[in-house]
Amino acid sequence: MAVIDLPQERREMMLRELRRKGKLVAAELSAEYGVSEDTIRRDLGELASAGLLKRVHGGALPLTPSNMPYYERDKCKQAVKNELAIAASQLVKDDQLILIGGGTTTAEIARNLPINLRATVVTTSPLIALYLAEYAHIEIIMVGGRINKRELVTSDAEATAKIRCFQADLCFLGVCGVHPEVGITSTLYEEVDLVRALIEQSGEVVATVTADKLGAIAPYVVASADNITHIITEKQVPQENLAPYRALGIEVIQA
Repeated sequence: MAVIDLPQERREMMLRELRRKGKLVAAELSAEYGVSEDTIRRDLGELASAGLLKRVHGGALPLTPSNMPYYERDKCKQAVKNELAIAASQLVKDDQLILIGGGTTTAEIARNLPINLRATVVTTSPLIALYLAEYAHIEIIMVGGRINKRELVTSDAEATAKIRCFQADLCFLGVCGVHPEVGITSTLYEEVDLVRALIEQSGEVVATVTADKLGAIAPYVVASADNITHIITEKQVPQENLAPYRALGIEVIQA
Protein backbone atom coordinates (compact mmCIF):
# COMPACT_ATOMS: atom_id res chain seq x y z
CA MET A 1 0.00 0.00 0.00
CA ALA A 2 1.20 3.55 -0.74
CA VAL A 3 2.63 5.57 2.13
CA ILE A 4 -0.08 7.56 3.90
CA ASP A 5 1.69 10.71 5.11
CA LEU A 6 -1.29 12.80 6.19
CA PRO A 7 -2.00 12.17 9.90
CA GLN A 8 -5.70 13.03 9.61
CA GLU A 9 -6.18 10.57 6.74
CA ARG A 10 -4.36 7.81 8.65
CA ARG A 11 -6.42 8.39 11.77
CA GLU A 12 -9.71 8.31 9.91
CA MET A 13 -8.66 5.03 8.30
CA MET A 14 -7.68 3.66 11.71
CA LEU A 15 -11.10 4.43 13.16
CA ARG A 16 -12.84 2.77 10.22
CA GLU A 17 -10.63 -0.31 10.62
CA LEU A 18 -11.28 -0.37 14.38
CA ARG A 19 -15.04 -0.39 13.80
CA ARG A 20 -14.64 -3.20 11.27
CA LYS A 21 -12.12 -5.43 13.09
CA GLY A 22 -12.71 -4.58 16.74
CA LYS A 23 -8.99 -4.02 17.43
CA LEU A 24 -5.89 -2.33 16.01
CA VAL A 25 -2.34 -3.75 16.05
CA ALA A 26 0.39 -1.12 15.73
CA ALA A 27 2.82 -3.39 13.85
CA GLU A 28 0.17 -4.30 11.27
CA LEU A 29 -0.81 -0.65 10.78
CA SER A 30 2.84 0.32 10.33
CA ALA A 31 3.23 -2.17 7.49
CA GLU A 32 -0.13 -1.34 5.95
CA TYR A 33 0.30 2.45 5.97
CA GLY A 34 4.03 2.53 5.20
CA VAL A 35 5.02 4.53 8.29
CA SER A 36 6.99 3.72 11.44
CA GLU A 37 5.47 2.12 14.53
CA ASP A 38 6.39 5.28 16.48
CA THR A 39 4.21 7.27 14.07
CA ILE A 40 1.36 4.81 14.52
CA ARG A 41 1.72 4.99 18.31
CA ARG A 42 1.53 8.79 18.16
CA ASP A 43 -1.60 8.55 16.02
CA LEU A 44 -3.20 6.12 18.46
CA GLY A 45 -2.23 8.37 21.36
CA GLU A 46 -3.92 11.35 19.70
CA LEU A 47 -7.07 9.32 19.03
CA ALA A 48 -7.10 8.09 22.63
CA SER A 49 -6.68 11.66 23.94
CA ALA A 50 -9.66 12.67 21.80
CA GLY A 51 -11.73 9.93 23.45
CA LEU A 52 -12.12 7.90 20.26
CA LEU A 53 -10.45 4.63 21.30
CA LYS A 54 -8.66 2.90 24.17
CA ARG A 55 -4.87 2.46 23.99
CA VAL A 56 -3.54 -0.95 24.99
CA HIS A 57 -0.10 -2.55 24.72
CA GLY A 58 0.68 -3.04 21.04
CA GLY A 59 -2.40 -1.30 19.65
CA ALA A 60 -5.90 -0.15 20.55
CA LEU A 61 -9.43 -1.35 21.32
CA PRO A 62 -12.85 0.30 20.95
CA LEU A 63 -14.14 2.25 23.90
CA THR A 64 -16.64 0.43 26.07
CA PRO A 65 -19.51 2.34 27.67
CA SER A 66 -18.33 4.13 30.80
CA ASN A 67 -18.42 2.13 33.99
CA MET A 68 -20.67 4.64 35.75
CA PRO A 69 -22.68 3.82 38.88
CA TYR A 70 -26.12 2.34 38.21
CA TYR A 71 -28.18 5.47 38.84
CA GLU A 72 -25.98 7.55 36.51
CA ARG A 73 -26.26 4.94 33.73
CA ASP A 74 -30.01 4.76 34.27
CA LYS A 75 -30.31 8.38 33.08
CA CYS A 76 -28.57 7.64 29.77
CA LYS A 77 -30.56 6.81 26.62
CA GLN A 78 -33.78 6.27 28.58
CA ALA A 79 -36.05 6.48 25.52
CA VAL A 80 -33.85 4.05 23.58
CA LYS A 81 -33.75 1.55 26.44
CA ASN A 82 -37.53 1.72 26.71
CA GLU A 83 -37.90 0.89 23.00
CA LEU A 84 -35.52 -2.06 23.32
CA ALA A 85 -37.37 -3.26 26.41
CA ILE A 86 -40.75 -3.17 24.67
CA ALA A 87 -39.35 -5.29 21.83
CA ALA A 88 -37.77 -7.72 24.30
CA SER A 89 -40.98 -8.11 26.28
CA GLN A 90 -42.72 -9.47 23.19
CA LEU A 91 -40.53 -12.58 23.34
CA VAL A 92 -41.93 -13.84 26.65
CA LYS A 93 -44.68 -16.45 26.96
CA ASP A 94 -46.90 -17.68 29.75
CA ASP A 95 -45.58 -20.47 31.98
CA GLN A 96 -41.93 -19.76 31.21
CA LEU A 97 -39.06 -19.70 33.69
CA ILE A 98 -37.17 -16.50 32.91
CA LEU A 99 -33.78 -15.30 34.14
CA ILE A 100 -33.14 -11.55 34.22
CA GLY A 101 -29.62 -10.29 34.83
CA GLY A 102 -28.82 -6.89 36.27
CA GLY A 103 -28.61 -3.70 34.24
CA THR A 104 -30.50 -0.56 33.36
CA THR A 105 -31.95 -1.99 30.14
CA THR A 106 -33.02 -5.27 31.75
CA ALA A 107 -34.72 -3.20 34.45
CA GLU A 108 -36.75 -1.54 31.69
CA ILE A 109 -37.76 -5.00 30.46
CA ALA A 110 -39.12 -5.78 33.92
CA ARG A 111 -41.23 -2.62 33.73
CA ASN A 112 -42.62 -3.51 30.29
CA LEU A 113 -43.67 -7.15 30.60
CA PRO A 114 -47.27 -8.00 29.63
CA ILE A 115 -49.47 -7.04 32.57
CA ASN A 116 -51.19 -10.43 32.74
CA LEU A 117 -48.07 -12.54 32.18
CA ARG A 118 -48.04 -15.78 34.16
CA ALA A 119 -44.42 -16.78 34.64
CA THR A 120 -41.64 -17.35 37.13
CA VAL A 121 -38.82 -14.83 37.03
CA VAL A 122 -35.44 -15.31 38.69
CA THR A 123 -33.28 -12.21 39.07
CA THR A 124 -30.04 -11.07 40.68
CA SER A 125 -31.28 -7.47 40.90
CA PRO A 126 -33.22 -6.21 43.95
CA LEU A 127 -34.59 -3.32 41.87
CA ILE A 128 -35.90 -5.67 39.20
CA ALA A 129 -37.50 -7.82 41.90
CA LEU A 130 -39.31 -4.72 43.19
CA TYR A 131 -40.57 -3.81 39.72
CA LEU A 132 -41.83 -7.38 39.23
CA ALA A 133 -43.79 -7.18 42.48
CA GLU A 134 -46.31 -5.01 40.63
CA TYR A 135 -47.38 -8.00 38.50
CA ALA A 136 -50.15 -10.12 40.01
CA HIS A 137 -49.28 -13.38 38.25
CA ILE A 138 -45.47 -13.39 38.24
CA GLU A 139 -43.69 -15.50 40.82
CA ILE A 140 -40.42 -13.81 41.81
CA ILE A 141 -37.27 -15.57 42.97
CA MET A 142 -34.62 -13.16 44.21
CA VAL A 143 -31.12 -14.63 44.10
CA GLY A 144 -29.25 -13.80 47.30
CA GLY A 145 -25.61 -13.06 47.99
CA ARG A 146 -23.40 -10.04 48.47
CA ILE A 147 -24.76 -6.97 46.71
CA ASN A 148 -22.45 -5.02 44.45
CA LYS A 149 -23.43 -1.47 45.43
CA ARG A 150 -22.20 0.04 42.17
CA GLU A 151 -24.17 -2.34 39.96
CA LEU A 152 -27.02 -3.09 42.42
CA VAL A 153 -26.88 -6.84 41.80
CA THR A 154 -25.72 -9.97 43.57
CA SER A 155 -22.76 -11.41 41.69
CA ASP A 156 -20.71 -13.53 44.11
CA ALA A 157 -20.14 -17.29 44.22
CA GLU A 158 -23.34 -17.83 46.21
CA ALA A 159 -25.43 -16.09 43.55
CA THR A 160 -23.71 -18.02 40.75
CA ALA A 161 -24.34 -21.36 42.48
CA LYS A 162 -28.02 -20.47 42.94
CA ILE A 163 -28.45 -19.59 39.25
CA ARG A 164 -27.11 -23.04 38.36
CA CYS A 165 -30.08 -24.58 40.20
CA PHE A 166 -32.42 -23.41 37.43
CA GLN A 167 -33.01 -24.51 33.85
CA ALA A 168 -34.68 -21.51 32.25
CA ASP A 169 -36.59 -21.06 29.02
CA LEU A 170 -35.32 -17.54 28.45
CA CYS A 171 -32.68 -15.15 29.76
CA PHE A 172 -32.54 -11.38 29.38
CA LEU A 173 -28.93 -10.30 29.55
CA GLY A 174 -27.37 -6.91 30.08
CA VAL A 175 -23.90 -6.72 28.51
CA CYS A 176 -21.00 -4.25 28.60
CA GLY A 177 -19.98 -5.17 25.08
CA VAL A 178 -20.66 -7.79 22.42
CA HIS A 179 -18.32 -8.32 19.47
CA PRO A 180 -18.82 -10.99 16.77
CA GLU A 181 -15.26 -12.30 17.13
CA VAL A 182 -14.26 -11.47 20.71
CA GLY A 183 -17.68 -12.29 22.14
CA ILE A 184 -19.62 -11.12 25.20
CA THR A 185 -17.40 -9.05 27.49
CA SER A 186 -17.65 -7.37 30.88
CA THR A 187 -15.92 -4.55 32.71
CA LEU A 188 -16.25 -6.48 36.00
CA TYR A 189 -14.15 -9.57 36.63
CA GLU A 190 -16.36 -10.63 39.53
CA GLU A 191 -19.49 -10.95 37.39
CA VAL A 192 -17.98 -13.14 34.65
CA ASP A 193 -18.92 -16.49 36.25
CA LEU A 194 -22.42 -15.27 37.07
CA VAL A 195 -23.15 -14.11 33.53
CA ARG A 196 -21.78 -17.39 32.16
CA ALA A 197 -24.17 -19.23 34.45
CA LEU A 198 -27.12 -17.15 33.22
CA ILE A 199 -26.21 -18.05 29.64
CA GLU A 200 -25.55 -21.74 30.26
CA GLN A 201 -28.76 -22.29 32.20
CA SER A 202 -31.05 -20.76 29.54
CA GLY A 203 -32.60 -22.16 26.37
CA GLU A 204 -32.71 -18.74 24.70
CA VAL A 205 -30.44 -15.81 25.51
CA VAL A 206 -31.62 -12.31 24.61
CA ALA A 207 -29.08 -9.47 24.75
CA THR A 208 -30.49 -5.95 24.71
CA VAL A 209 -27.64 -3.88 23.28
CA THR A 210 -27.55 -0.12 22.76
CA ALA A 211 -25.56 0.96 19.70
CA ASP A 212 -22.50 1.98 21.73
CA LYS A 213 -22.14 -1.55 23.15
CA LEU A 214 -22.43 -3.32 19.79
CA GLY A 215 -18.89 -4.11 18.66
CA ALA A 216 -17.43 -2.84 21.94
CA ILE A 217 -14.87 -4.93 23.82
CA ALA A 218 -14.51 -4.83 27.61
CA PRO A 219 -11.54 -6.40 29.44
CA TYR A 220 -13.11 -9.69 30.58
CA VAL A 221 -14.48 -12.27 28.13
CA VAL A 222 -17.64 -14.04 29.30
CA ALA A 223 -18.57 -16.25 26.34
CA SER A 224 -18.54 -16.38 22.54
CA ALA A 225 -21.15 -14.29 20.76
CA ASP A 226 -22.91 -17.33 19.32
CA ASN A 227 -24.20 -18.15 22.80
CA ILE A 228 -26.71 -15.35 22.19
CA THR A 229 -29.89 -16.34 20.34
CA HIS A 230 -31.34 -12.82 19.97
CA ILE A 231 -29.81 -9.35 19.87
CA ILE A 232 -32.16 -6.40 20.25
CA THR A 233 -30.54 -3.12 19.26
CA GLU A 234 -31.32 0.33 17.92
CA LYS A 235 -32.86 1.08 14.51
CA GLN A 236 -29.97 3.40 13.63
CA VAL A 237 -27.37 0.59 13.53
CA PRO A 238 -26.29 0.01 9.89
CA GLN A 239 -27.06 -3.40 8.38
CA GLU A 240 -23.39 -3.96 7.57
CA ASN A 241 -22.61 -3.79 11.30
CA LEU A 242 -25.27 -6.40 12.05
CA ALA A 243 -24.32 -8.87 9.30
CA PRO A 244 -21.52 -10.57 11.32
CA TYR A 245 -23.98 -11.36 14.12
CA ARG A 246 -26.57 -12.75 11.72
CA ALA A 247 -23.82 -14.90 10.17
CA LEU A 248 -23.43 -16.53 13.60
CA GLY A 249 -27.09 -17.54 13.54
CA ILE A 250 -28.21 -14.79 15.91
CA GLU A 251 -31.65 -13.29 15.30
CA VAL A 252 -31.19 -9.51 15.25
CA ILE A 253 -34.17 -7.28 16.07
CA GLN A 254 -34.02 -3.51 15.63
CA ALA A 255 -36.38 -1.41 17.74
